[in-house]
Amino acid sequence: QLQASGGGLVQPGGSLRLSCVVSGFTLDYYAIGWFRQAPGKQREAVSCISKSDRTTYYADSVKGRFTISSDDTKNTVYMQMNSLKPEDTAVYYCTAAAVFCTVGPLEVDYWGQGTLVTVSS
Repeated sequence: QLQASGGGLVQPGGSLRLSCVVSGFTLDYYAIGWFRQAPGKQREAVSCISKSDRTTYYADSVKGRFTISSDDTKNTVYMQMNSLKPEDTAVYYCTAAAVFCTVGPLEVDYWGQGTLVTVSS
C-alpha cells in the first residue's frame, strides 16, 4: 500500500514536500516514484528512486527543482519540490515498480491515491 500526502495550494516560486508511506513491502525490492497528471494531459513520470541499483530519475522539466529521497527507518519516500511553477499543477501519484525505476505507467506495479498540487497566485 502506498499512502501519499503533502499536496496543497502554493504560490509560484514556493515549495512543497510530498510524502509516500510504503506498507506491505520493502524499499529494498521496489523502486518508488512519482507520476503526475495535469488536466487534459497524459500521466507522466516525475521522479523515482531505486535502492537496488542506487539510481534516481528526474524528468527534464523538474531537474534542479525537485529532489527525491527515502527514509528506510520510516519506509517513506519524499519528494521535495522547490521553485514551483504553475505548470507543476497536477495530481501527483506515488508508485512502486519492481526493482528498477520506470517511466512507463504500464510498468508500474502499484499506485497510491493521488495528492493534488496547485501552483497559483
